[in-house]
Amino acid sequence: MFRNVLRSTSTTAAMAAGAAAVFTGANFMSSQGSEKVSECADNTVVGLLQGLTRKLSNIEAVLGTLDTKPPPPKKHGIDIVLGAQWGDEGKGKLVDMLSQEYDVCARVAGGSNAGHTIVVDGVTYKFHLLPSGILNAEAICLIGNGVVVHLPSFLKELDALETQGISYKGRVFISDRAHLVFDFHQAVDGALEQRLGRNKIGTTKKGIGPAYASKISRNGVRVGDLKNWEYFEQRFRALAEHHMRSYEGLEVDIEGELAYYKSVSERISGMTRDTIGLTNKKYNEGKKILVEGANATMLDIDFGTYPYVTSSNPSVGSVLTGLGVSPRKLNGIYGTVKAYCTRVGEGPFPTELDISVGIGHHLANVGHEIGTTTGRSRRCGWLDIPQLKYSVAINGFTSLNLTKVDVLTGLPNIKLATKYKYKGEYLSTMPASLSQLQDVEVEFETLPGWTEDITRCKTFDQLPVNCQNYILRIEHLSGVPIRWIGVGPNRLDVIDRGEEFESLE
Repeated sequence: MFRNVLRSTSTTAAMAAGAAAVFTGANFMSSQGSEKVSECADNTVVGLLQGLTRKLSNIEAVLGTLDTKPPPPKKHGIDIVLGAQWGDEGKGKLVDMLSQEYDVCARVAGGSNAGHTIVVDGVTYKFHLLPSGILNAEAICLIGNGVVVHLPSFLKELDALETQGISYKGRVFISDRAHLVFDFHQAVDGALEQRLGRNKIGTTKKGIGPAYASKISRNGVRVGDLKNWEYFEQRFRALAEHHMRSYEGLEVDIEGELAYYKSVSERISGMTRDTIGLTNKKYNEGKKILVEGANATMLDIDFGTYPYVTSSNPSVGSVLTGLGVSPRKLNGIYGTVKAYCTRVGEGPFPTELDISVGIGHHLANVGHEIGTTTGRSRRCGWLDIPQLKYSVAINGFTSLNLTKVDVLTGLPNIKLATKYKYKGEYLSTMPASLSQLQDVEVEFETLPGWTEDITRCKTFDQLPVNCQNYILRIEHLSGVPIRWIGVGPNRLDVIDRGEEFESLE
């Protein structure tokens, strides 16, 4: 896993072997006129080291220089930041940090149901549809074909950023194949949720599910349709009328809606592109591309706790289908993991704690666990290793970004969920059955906590020993190296352990 570290270790071993040969009297190198170590005038440690240095020079002269070169540079490819739990893990912060070195930042799935909060120099930026890489003035931002776009919310988000001094013109492009979310999609979303009553899913009511339903039903309307007004109008009328027939009591102001979209069509068309062609062109030019995932694996329509999921695939597969790139072009796959677990909405949550008291209250209060998009309190619990390993299996993470470790500071003991047991049998993976998942018996490991402030730590070695042990235990159990460690709320409160903590093949 830690291939680069092993390479470095092998190099050190080779050098040590050469030194051993010197000390055991390998005098065949003496043709270069070097003295034997035993002939050093200074028999101190310093003198011995100086003699060793001379002998190593002789070895290199005859055998060639030992391979002490740094590891080869990371191969060119598309890097991806994904959520490994139930969302709200802190993906946007890593994207913001990484995006300063990327030329293209992209969203590939979901819609304005996503939420990322970034704090820069005391200024808070909230993102819902835009990649948070927009804060890098040198990067362009793409909304891929897999995203569903509510244009009023999208334009409001752009305008809000502009008032905060962030220029977006000429830097934000929407796929002509991306489907549109209309207000009546949002109305239907809310009505369906209300109709479910006690069995509600916990949707954000942003119209995401109904918009994807229109897409799959093949009666949806796409961003690119705005370039042909007659065609757009025809498609919109048909879709609105279909919804009014299907949902009793739903009323759509068709003429008013058409007037709005006519008024913004020129502005939107100026940002509309064939993002599939654009993305692959940028890749072929050698540009660095970063994908910002939305939501998370346990909310995936296929892999998550169905039906308590989102309506898209926020796992690694969405990069291919939502951006239009080959799997051979992918490189780093970075899973973002909170140091504990949270989720918004309904559904099973095996390690959940009561957030009104005790440790649950500590996590919710110290972690400020309020949803960026919904404003709802997040449910909190201990870090769930079986769930994390399931996410690792699906996404093939090359490294992890462990966030909000500082929130655990002050807890006397910290638990890690390590195994699920159901009716006396250990489970090897996350069960598809929600009733089974809801009734699993969770086994925990307990590790000692720490009280030291870690927000000023800049390297792993500066962390308290108990904190280090907690991180290393997660690394061991998950089987994935942890490269980034979040130690505070601010933009730069992240320890980066370096590229050697990536298991790239």
